[in-house]
Amino acid sequence: MIRPALTEIGIFLIPFAVYALFLLATRSELVAQSSWPLPLIAKLLLGSLLLVIASFIMLANFSGAPPHSTYIPAHIENGRLVPGVEK
Repeated sequence: MIRPALTEIGIFLIPFAVYALFLLATRSELVAQSSWPLPLIAKLLLGSLLLVIASFIMLANFSGAPPHSTYIPAHIENGRLVPGVEK
């Protein structure tokens, strides 16, 4: 469960990292308050939220089992654990 959460956090941080790389490439001061004005942070935040929402939509539409499939949960057969499968 930690991997999907870290993936979404990483996706959220992409616009901020790209802007930081832009500041480094233009030799601007990375930690100066003037490099991070509030309207720009708002735009980066909006872009981040849109990316996360798009990734949730993509995850919901393109992952998981195919429609009308049957899940057989993990069970014990002859004393051995048989993993769950999609059929």
